[in-house]
Amino acid sequence: MGKGKAEVGTPKYLANKMKAKGLQKLRWYCQMCEKQCRDENGFKCHTMSESHQRQILLFADNAGRFIDGFSSEFLTGYLQILRRQFGTKRVAANKVYQEYIADRHHLHMNATKWHSLSDFVKYLGRNGHCVADETDKGWFITYIDRDPETLAMQEKMAKKQKMDKDDAERLAEFIEEQVRRGKTEEEPCSSGYSELKRENEEDTIKIELKLGSKQQQSTPSAVISKRPFDALDDGKKEKKIKAATSNGETKKLSALDELIQEEEQKKEKNNRKDYWLAEGIVVKLISRSLGEKYYKEKGVVVEVIEKYRAKIKLLETGEKLKVDQAHLETVIPAVGKQILVLNGGYRGCTAVLKAINTERYSVTIEIASGPLKGRLVSNVAYEDISKLFV
Repeated sequence: MGKGKAEVGTPKYLANKMKAKGLQKLRWYCQMCEKQCRDENGFKCHTMSESHQRQILLFADNAGRFIDGFSSEFLTGYLQILRRQFGTKRVAANKVYQEYIADRHHLHMNATKWHSLSDFVKYLGRNGHCVADETDKGWFITYIDRDPETLAMQEKMAKKQKMDKDDAERLAEFIEEQVRRGKTEEEPCSSGYSELKRENEEDTIKIELKLGSKQQQSTPSAVISKRPFDALDDGKKEKKIKAATSNGETKKLSALDELIQEEEQKKEKNNRKDYWLAEGIVVKLISRSLGEKYYKEKGVVVEVIEKYRAKIKLLETGEKLKVDQAHLETVIPAVGKQILVLNGGYRGCTAVLKAINTERYSVTIEIASGPLKGRLVSNVAYEDISKLFV
């Protein structure tokens, strides 16, 4: 009568468990039967068993189907480890393989159509799964993320950046065109006027006035020596001189300044919306309807839903909530921190907080991205900006 298995809890049972723990030699593993043998003698006995012979007969009937199935399973498991643990970072292919085989129930490479890890990595590079490059330290791979949600998010961000860039470039080109036109219009004005001088300064216009006895006594005669352009209305000239020389109190804007101011007002009007939520900003819950434990809690906007709602992740607990923008308010960071402009003419621009005016509930910011980088903007309302989550 054959010897049975050791009973659970006996020293023999524990010894067998300790021997079976961990990885064994690959050459003593049967993939068809999914059985790992501890030594050569055990593997030889297994290959001679009736169950193994039946599996070999099944394999012989359709070897290609079995190998393709094993290869597909190995590829899927390897890419899952690469995507979940390393993402799109450049990593050694052997390091990912070691993580994959750490599970003792993994599918072994000697059952696939690839004879070595190098052949497998070359296959990944040829089929567009990864970017593969060979170095002195071995093969390195970089995963190419083709997930539909990731691609859609990247496309959405690219469109948003392109729209912001196009708006800023159009404004910069418009201002540059106005500067160029202003310069070309000012050139003839600066050189077209010159002082009018007479060839003979002694020639004057003399007019004798004979009005009456009283007038003759006070003004018997008048001598007028004016140049033609001096015959303008003196009252109007005095008004113009006073307006121009009133200690700089009312300086008239130039044509270029008026155009810039008009363009800024137009941009402010077009970008002023009734929704302001954006991904990546820090917000504060100001409603008690969600519960007292969430009141005044801060979180970061993970996703914007239909412009007016957001999925936020609380900073302290990590919980995720879906909240309407009416239950949220913006967060003003410390001076020098990065913020995102949520509304108004500079909507979508990242900036740096420069000063806070508590009396007027406004801030001064410096634009940190785009063609308008470095521009200082003052009197920006609290609700038009919010702290960026870094």
